[in-house]
Amino acid sequence: MRIFRGFRVQYNDARGPTKGGIRFHSAETIDTIRALAAWMTWKCALVNIPLGGAKGGVICNPKELSPSELERLSRGYIRALGRFIGPEIDVPAPDVYTNPQIMAWMMDEYQTIVGYHAPGVITGKPLPLGGSEGRGDATARGGMYVIREAAKTLGIDLRGATVAIQGYGNAGQNAHQLLAGELGMKVVAVSDSRGGIFCADGLDPAATVAHKNATGSVSDQADTTNISNEQLLTLDVDVLVPAALENAITKQNAADVKARIVAELANAPTTPDADDVLFAKGAYLIPDFLCNAGGVTVSYFEQVQNAYNYYWALCDVYAQLEDKMIAAFRAVHETAQRYRVNNRVAAYLISVQRVAEAVRLRGWV
Repeated sequence: MRIFRGFRVQYNDARGPTKGGIRFHSAETIDTIRALAAWMTWKCALVNIPLGGAKGGVICNPKELSPSELERLSRGYIRALGRFIGPEIDVPAPDVYTNPQIMAWMMDEYQTIVGYHAPGVITGKPLPLGGSEGRGDATARGGMYVIREAAKTLGIDLRGATVAIQGYGNAGQNAHQLLAGELGMKVVAVSDSRGGIFCADGLDPAATVAHKNATGSVSDQADTTNISNEQLLTLDVDVLVPAALENAITKQNAADVKARIVAELANAPTTPDADDVLFAKGAYLIPDFLCNAGGVTVSYFEQVQNAYNYYWALCDVYAQLEDKMIAAFRAVHETAQRYRVNNRVAAYLISVQRVAEAVRLRGWV
């Protein structure tokens, strides 16, 4: 018998039911969950979807658990929280080390508790249980849309432009495929926790994914040169995509970043001091809670489809996501230009103002 400690933080629901992922991680703390719940509040406001921010987590190492143990843990978490979540209250989703199967167990446990069908209680579900088309690559696709818009703004022709991607998990792999396949960009470097690779002629996404799946790392792929994560960040490329670690770009290495566009697919890859350095040297940074907001946006679309029991075609999901991401990008860019601030400050100006307006209209302050 083991007892696991878990959390759920609902940060602000002035704009609508709260929304945020559930993490299964051995280093989880209430402080990280609280901070991420706040982050979700600003992210949902920035892309202008009618949701607030929440986050959840369980302190555990899921790699040590069998499938049946994971199921019991998932169901136990929902039994503890069932009274505090729901389609009109708080809608969880997958996050670190959770996946569609875990969401399916959690949805089923909630429906067992309430006694009726409620697919909208959770998002990121498998398609047969009310999941949405387009959810798998939504984070990377949203990032692709804002990179494209940033390039238009800066007058950069992306056909053949070079890219380096730090982090080769779900977001990094999908970003590689989308940037190369749909925008015609040349991904010359990628990395994971064990190191990186470089190829001036560009990396084929299918070959790199196959190599990582076979060996556990991108390192040592044929016809490439091994590099470190630190070297990748300072390569002479047009676009840098940090998609892995927090605090990867710091005051110490920011001056060496040569990319004209830095697109933060990861959460908090750039420190505040590094923001100032990048802004001063003219790098165009797309902040994390804009760049990686495609995931929560398509999660919201899943909620909408669950609510009226009608499911969209993939092309409709992509079209709606593109519209949301373009509108958010333009709002951030215009605000940054108007107030002569960096894009992160501009994004906060927009999101905090939207939440504050909802709070004020409700009469909470």
